[in-house]
Amino acid sequence: MNGGPEHGGEMPGAPDVHPGRLRLRRWRLRLLVRGAVLLSILAAILIATAMVRYTIRFPDPSALRQREQAPVVRVLARDGTVLVERGSAARPVPLAELPPHVIHAVVAIEDRRFFSHIGLDFRGFARAMLANLRAARYAQGGSTLTQQLAKNLFLTSDRTMERKLEEIILALWLELRLGKPGIMELYLNRVYFGAGVYGVEAAAQRYFGKSARTLTVPEAAIIAGLLKAPSRLSPASRPELAASRAVLVLAAMRDEGFISEAGFNEALHQQVTLAASDTTREETGLEFAVDYALERLPPLAGHGQSSITVETTLDADLQRRAQAAIARRLASAPSIADTAEAAVVVLDHEGGIRAMVGGRAWSRSQFNRAIRARRQPGSAFKPVLYLAAIEAGLTPESTVQDRPITIGSWSPRNDSGSYAGAMTLRHALAHSVNTVAVLLQRDIGTERVVAMARRLGITSTLRADASLALGTSEVTLLELTGAYGALANGGVNLSPHVIRRVRTDRGMVLYARGKAPPLVAAASAHVGKVNDMLHTAMVAGTGRRAVLAGHDAAGKTGTTQDNRDAWFVGFTGHLTAGVWVGNDDNSPMRGVSGSGLPALIWRDIMQAAHRGLEPAALPGVSDTIAPPAPAETPVASAREPVRVAPRPALRPSAPIDPALFATPKEPSGLDTRRLEALLKSE
Repeated sequence: MNGGPEHGGEMPGAPDVHPGRLRLRRWRLRLLVRGAVLLSILAAILIATAMVRYTIRFPDPSALRQREQAPVVRVLARDGTVLVERGSAARPVPLAELPPHVIHAVVAIEDRRFFSHIGLDFRGFARAMLANLRAARYAQGGSTLTQQLAKNLFLTSDRTMERKLEEIILALWLELRLGKPGIMELYLNRVYFGAGVYGVEAAAQRYFGKSARTLTVPEAAIIAGLLKAPSRLSPASRPELAASRAVLVLAAMRDEGFISEAGFNEALHQQVTLAASDTTREETGLEFAVDYALERLPPLAGHGQSSITVETTLDADLQRRAQAAIARRLASAPSIADTAEAAVVVLDHEGGIRAMVGGRAWSRSQFNRAIRARRQPGSAFKPVLYLAAIEAGLTPESTVQDRPITIGSWSPRNDSGSYAGAMTLRHALAHSVNTVAVLLQRDIGTERVVAMARRLGITSTLRADASLALGTSEVTLLELTGAYGALANGGVNLSPHVIRRVRTDRGMVLYARGKAPPLVAAASAHVGKVNDMLHTAMVAGTGRRAVLAGHDAAGKTGTTQDNRDAWFVGFTGHLTAGVWVGNDDNSPMRGVSGSGLPALIWRDIMQAAHRGLEPAALPGVSDTIAPPAPAETPVASAREPVRVAPRPALRPSAPIDPALFATPKEPSGLDTRRLEALLKSE
């Protein structure tokens, strides 16, 4: 009979642990502890070694605060000539001379625990990692202001584990060497604020025409809000987004106790006035293109440079001619001489932007309609549909029926009000027959048309309904011109771009556009057939006024409901160009269609762009001889034979919001109700 434990018996239910296994477990535990200690010692040695190396390499980082000046940004045309220089006037501002709310605004929105962490915010890092895992993509970053400064001062923009580790060690080193005040001062005087300006002083001068020393609370919130996306949130070009972001900054300042609830409300109602100095200077015709190039400039501060050179794809002469052509043609049309706006984009076959005009006059409005305005393209969208139909097995000579059609409660019609019966696809596209387009889309499937648009580079939201065939989904001029550029490129997708290379005054290349592998959007044989049809539309259809003397071209007109938008987009063997004309408030125009003003503007610009160039064949189109340019007809009487018909429940393109910030000529404050609505939608 077994006794209890005191009699040498086993405890009921006790685990049977072999002495050898117990010793193995203890050995593994000791090994794990010793390994952790050893790794910690090694990490400490590595960090200490790195600290010593950085101290030797950068003996006095605080000296950067004394000598650092916002770099000059020099923008070059494609031929190397200087287009503009920005940023040379701003000097660094000592932290003690900045209003506290400037610092508080930056801390509240960018790094709330800046004054308490050691350069690394473990809570913020964990939160960002969790958000990224939930989103299954890179949605948030966990970098502190110290890490951002370390990256801008000493590192490249490569996203590698090695660079991230070095950034962390450098952040710890900066905390030891500079302390919080030194880090904040250096950060504010070096960080990129968009529009080619670096540093808080340059930003204050650029956007508000004053020193950073006198920024008000809402102005400081706008400046701090730029740090998230300097180009997208610029108050000069996107006041509504800048205002929305400013409200977020003010709310963060209130939540962190930097301002009271009363101070928050007071800031919302306080007047904010944008600088008007840039709009009063004599215009050169380069402003829209240069601003776009500077908006695309990535945050490249650091490396101790005193100047940054931005090499672009822009053709300065063509840019000026394009701006002048818009002003001249709009002024020549009495019915819209004082109201309508226009935009132009010219691309080469590598996607380089040769010219970009965002409006009739930059001093009148800095809103860049070529990239910001989403408008209905009307029949200018139809080549996308016809390419999808050709890919589905049809040919330019396939016979289709122009007949009445009803889809639900919608009956699309032709502008003539009549139907011609049997016709070829070539004739239907050349003369912009609406019923044929709707029938084609119904037969091949809307999803095929949407997929083709995506492959050609159109990224805007598309209405997946029958009206898509008639161009009722809003797009930007740049993306539609890029889609035509893929046709001009034989089916190879373009990636429109303006910056080729960015380098410092010391020759260090900060950015260079690489050669991406070609992305084929459609087979060259299919593209060639559509190009042939678009050539017919140019010489025998609605695009006759755009014909170029001595150069084969292909293109398509577009006119939307009630003449709200008028387009012409086309290409040659050398270049692709798109033109849009319309009113900012989306109101109808009188006597303006795609075959009138846009076609004439397109011809003016492309004729100038092709001077001295040898004729080049269109991809997939048999050699033809371009006819002489037709005699002009009065612009006001120009009408396109067929236009996009009305449809039920058509949502008009959103008009441009009134400016949320005043200019000296139009004093007003922030619209609190609209800002709160923007805050909810951000």
